[in-house]
Amino acid sequence: MSLIPKKGTVYVVDDDEAVRDSLQWLLEGKDYRVKCFDSAESFLSRFDPREVACLIADIRMDGMSGLELQDRLLERKSPLPVVFITGHGDVPMAVTTMKKGAMDFIEKPFKEEELLGLVERMLDQARTAFSQHQEQASREALLSRLTTRESQVLERIVAGRLNKQIADDLGISIKTVEAHRANIMEKLNANTVADLLKIALGAQAKA
Repeated sequence: MSLIPKKGTVYVVDDDEAVRDSLQWLLEGKDYRVKCFDSAESFLSRFDPREVACLIADIRMDGMSGLELQDRLLERKSPLPVVFITGHGDVPMAVTTMKKGAMDFIEKPFKEEELLGLVERMLDQARTAFSQHQEQASREALLSRLTTRESQVLERIVAGRLNKQIADDLGISIKTVEAHRANIMEKLNANTVADLLKIALGAQAKA
């Protein structure tokens, strides 16, 4: 067994066994972890949304089509990057998938280098999305430590309100506001107001 870490997981969904075998051989040869499924239904029942991965799916399949599969993933708010394999007559359908967020589509017979380039782009996107998801989860875990009153104070700090204004807003003393501020800083592991804003606003603060 190889001890070299895999580059990422590629899901392949196609009802044509020859296509699945071909893609698995190609991608595993480039050190990707590959998981093949013969239907959209079987993929959805075993898909792990916590995995850094991407999806290559045929647009026309028996049972659920690639378009329907994409709709199901959108319903689940899945950030999984998708590329569709299409036949020559399926280009209008493929354009529809791109309008719904697919990264690209490739026509059969496809060029290996083109496919490999797409896979690497998709996995780059997946890593970014996964990192953002982890960051969001970490922020939410920190913010969940705050009491209702502390959350109200934080909301006003973020809005740029001064201690006296916050005290007036909430009908409490300035000393109480200062105590809440100290508790908020401690619970959120923030050393400065800038740290506080980054945690409270996340991506917005970076922008």
